[in-house]
Amino acid sequence: MANFHEYLVLLLIWLVSFILFRTIFTNTRTNHRLPPSPRALPIIGHLHLLGRIPHQALHKLSTRYGPLIHLYFGSKPCVVVSSSDMARECLKTHEMSFLNRPKMTNIDYLTYGSSDFVMAPYGPYWKFMKKLCMSELLGGRILDQNLPIRHEEIECFLHFLLKKADKGEEVDVGAELVRLTNNIISRMALNRRCSDDDEEAQEVREVVGEMCELAGRFNFSDMFWFCRNLDLQGYGKRLKDVRDRYDNMMGKIIEDREEARRKRKNDQRDGDNALNLLDILLDIYGDEASEIKLTRENIKGFIMNMFGAGTDTSSVTIEWALSELINRPNVMAKAREEIDSIVGNNRLVRESDIVNLPYLQAIVKETLRLHPTGPMIVRESTEDCTINGYNIPAKTRLFVNVWAINRDPKHWEDPLEFMPERFWKSTLDVRGQSFQFLPFGSGRRSCPGTSLALQVVHATLAAVIQCFDWKVGDGAAGTGGTVEMEEGPGISLPRAKPLVCVPSARLRPFPSV
Repeated sequence: MANFHEYLVLLLIWLVSFILFRTIFTNTRTNHRLPPSPRALPIIGHLHLLGRIPHQALHKLSTRYGPLIHLYFGSKPCVVVSSSDMARECLKTHEMSFLNRPKMTNIDYLTYGSSDFVMAPYGPYWKFMKKLCMSELLGGRILDQNLPIRHEEIECFLHFLLKKADKGEEVDVGAELVRLTNNIISRMALNRRCSDDDEEAQEVREVVGEMCELAGRFNFSDMFWFCRNLDLQGYGKRLKDVRDRYDNMMGKIIEDREEARRKRKNDQRDGDNALNLLDILLDIYGDEASEIKLTRENIKGFIMNMFGAGTDTSSVTIEWALSELINRPNVMAKAREEIDSIVGNNRLVRESDIVNLPYLQAIVKETLRLHPTGPMIVRESTEDCTINGYNIPAKTRLFVNVWAINRDPKHWEDPLEFMPERFWKSTLDVRGQSFQFLPFGSGRRSCPGTSLALQVVHATLAAVIQCFDWKVGDGAAGTGGTVEMEEGPGISLPRAKPLVCVPSARLRPFPSV
């Protein structure tokens, strides 16, 4: 009898939703000139068209319905942009209409009601944090001061690979790159490595990883209005557990840091402490004259952003770049020849060398073109606007398919081929001014960590090219001993299979920094 009642309730919900959906959909179509749209299904709208990897599925839809499509994800109206012209119109011409990110249940809860920087609504707090990022937290002065941290962590990474090379052992390159980027972020933010002998820092990394995994999960309550107050997927308990753990750990770290600061006379810091982003945030937190009064939740949210946005993105880019180079020995050889001619074999390549390595820069750009770690830019309209003659109502979600735009044959010759030469002496900008190439977004809400990411990616990739040869392991092998290049599901465009290789040192003696 209980099952019968459950089925009856579900049937009634389906019927009511069907009627409401048809009514809303019909009225919307009648009252607004919306972009082209495939046929929608009751309740779910167009969710069935997304597939396992959404940016690929949306690209296929754009080839049939055009560069501007209107879709319903559940009861949420959305538009999908798949051309540089439409991207320019949305992100530049009508930028002020698309400055907010959509509120998503999982992320909103994890970030203390969007008290972080990445998800915060456009307004005084967001403007203050953006200015702070550009001038202090991720500005040139702090990045220069943190240069020794990046050098030390890259050198540790290389010596780990050297030990594996001496033993002839396989390495999960992606996993070790994540460890490298995590250590860089952890030392910049908290002045500690995510190593096995620092359980607290290691736990922060693991908890943030779990939070990122939950943030990327599809939640019914975001898409279906009748599920708004229901926890059908059981995320509520997991979300509370992981945020409580993060809250307790970061609370203790902040309290310990505040106690250490109180013990220092006149708030004097020694060398390493001056590099700590947490110190900068606590300075502002305690500044009564600050333009915006930061809360502890703002600080915890920003540290969460640093780990969440600063680790997988850089490590995945390096992993894709190395995969492409292993599959193209001629490109690898050309990159090595450039590095050897500029740097030599007696020392490791440094960040200061990158400006003199244009082919390496071209390799990184081509990697970001084919494998953007932000395959889709997601915004939400705050007001009605008109795009390409179509009406876009307020509260419509915008998906700019960067992955598709970066492969548009109208702008790229042989767009599916990995050809760094296309960027040789190219003036295309990676910071969002060239709308056929948007690896870091565009405009006010573009990635504030672009400079840090580029420094880490260039320096690390140059070092592994300079120091090692690579033999593909069984776990990553495709046909003919090449690396398989299939994409996996995930918000940072991961590989379907990890890059597993056996490194072989090509320089003896091994160079030092």
